[in-house]
Amino acid sequence: MGKILCFVPERFAEFEVTLALHLLRDMGQREIVTVGYTRDPVVSYSGLCCVPDITLEGASKLHDIEAFIMPGGPIAEHSEPLTALLQSLHAQNILLAAICFGPQYMARAGLLAACHYTTSCSPGHIQKLGIADPFPRENYREERVVTDGSIITAQGHAFVDFAYAIVRRLGIAESENDLTWLYNAITNR
Repeated sequence: MGKILCFVPERFAEFEVTLALHLLRDMGQREIVTVGYTRDPVVSYSGLCCVPDITLEGASKLHDIEAFIMPGGPIAEHSEPLTALLQSLHAQNILLAAICFGPQYMARAGLLAACHYTTSCSPGHIQKLGIADPFPRENYREERVVTDGSIITAQGHAFVDFAYAIVRRLGIAESENDLTWLYNAITNR
């Protein structure tokens, strides 16, 4: 079992990844490691203060990574260390999972150019910001969650489906029945 890395930049939307992290830690007995640009405290979208466990540089030195999870948050500027880490993890077929505006990081790293994805970040939102659109829109799918190879992306409102997709991809549950039970328990079905 490898480590689950969770990216925590300033104003990250922690509520979009809380269920996934809980299931990975509780059911999957995985170690959760928060990763920041620096080790300085950051404040989440909801106002929670978080001190990253390691930096992007520290994460790039790890050898036992099972997944890198990216919550949504505001549109951020390009970060070469983040791009390099994502490209390296992708080359190793490590799960990259991003929700809401989180896929922006993979888009800037060029990883969405060859796969289908979804995001809550619309072309209209990008236009209002007056910035270049980082997303290859021809690969966009209007779906709650899209899994394409080792990449999982989700709309922000689909955080339950996102958690389920990650748990499924990492083989946390023992059987398909366990996954169905878990999904139904979470969604009250």
